Amino acid sequence: MENKFPGKDITPEDLATKFPLAARKQSKLVTAGGITFDSRSVPVMAGPNMVESEQLIVETAIKVRESGAKFLRGGAFKPLTFPYRSDKYRESGLEGLKWLGTAKRESGLSVITEVMEERYLDTVCEVADILQIGARNMQNYPFIQAAARTGKPLMIKRHFGASLRDWFGAVEYALLEGNENIIMCERGVCVPHTHRATSRFMLDLQVIPAAKEITSLPVGTDPSHATFWAPWVEPMALASVACGADFLMIEVHPDPKNAAVDPLQPLNFEEFSALMRKVEALKSCICDGASGDSPD
Repeated sequence: MENKFPGKDITPEDLATKFPLAARKQSKLVTAGGITFDSRSVPVMAGPNMVESEQLIVETAIKVRESGAKFLRGGAFKPLTFPYRSDKYRESGLEGLKWLGTAKRESGLSVITEVMEERYLDTVCEVADILQIGARNMQNYPFIQAAARTGKPLMIKRHFGASLRDWFGAVEYALLEGNENIIMCERGVCVPHTHRATSRFMLDLQVIPAAKEITSLPVGTDPSHATFWAPWVEPMALASVACGADFLMIEVHPDPKNAAVDPLQPLNFEEFSALMRKVEALKSCICDGASGDSPD
């Protein structure tokens, strides 16, 4: 099979020969942990960037569930851009997975967590309802294939330098293993400027309708990692829903300023609760408009 049109933009040949499974239109909805993903339900994944302690993750799970979250997110295995660690940082690893399991039982929430290495797949699968393939592993194709073969739903995050074409290529590797429960998460891309010195990425809202023109797989966003700035999370989350996002991933921490990792981006419990009320109101407006009903 020849690569006649290498590049960033998607061609008709790509749809037919590069990622035909991802481009296949189907009515079957993706489900994970008993939750269905679509732009009417917009399930929300919420929790801290890193599982810091059992008390913190259990408290957070209960609070975000009360506000309407369907999934608890939190990293027991937490990759950082650089190898150096602050005094606050301690990757909880296997112990953190146990804490996630406790939080899952006590809150009733399903769990999504990142898995970094193939050797931990079986262990992570004992707790996680969705395996997160992070941006840095988006093109680690043997790892994606191994994760897909577990049968667990996968969330494949778009790498911050990847085109939509690249992203679909990664998704195709998972689909080719027979795992059809794949969701796609936009988490910000590299651009010349981001409007704030501390923000490294820009949320690509345009990729939501662009991806959904091609695939029936769920497409969502992570505005927390994209903006790296808590005051921007709410407007970008609402904009994502307005653009047709099928889910949201929101970073929530009981004490954001003292978070062990990325303290600028988490929402506190009150901010998250306020956001969820607005998400619900926006979903109602969108659904009313789609059905032809007029609001009161």
